[in-house]
Amino acid sequence: MNPLTQCTSIEDVRANIDTIDRQIVGLLAERGRFVSQAAAFKKNADEVRAPQRVEQVIAKVKQLAHETGANPAVTEQVYRAMVAAFIEAELAEHRQLGATPLR
Repeated sequence: MNPLTQCTSIEDVRANIDTIDRQIVGLLAERGRFVSQAAAFKKNADEVRAPQRVEQVIAKVKQLAHETGANPAVTEQVYRAMVAAFIEAELAEHRQLGATPLR
């Protein structure tokens, strides 16, 4: 929460959350466009799933959570769910590109 923002009602809280949600969804769309591009650079499903890369991302965002005052456990849960969903989308994109059949 921005230390300058002090809500005086539940409506203020919800309005601020709605603003943040719009930003988050916009960033998800942007991230998704990069994920779509990544599919073209990967040869197979293992490269798409990239468990080592997933763990690197999780470690990075947990550190960012500590630095910014976010809850590291919540951040990890959100990112694991988000990354899993993007991996599924990337697998579908990879198949659509006609790449090597994924297993």
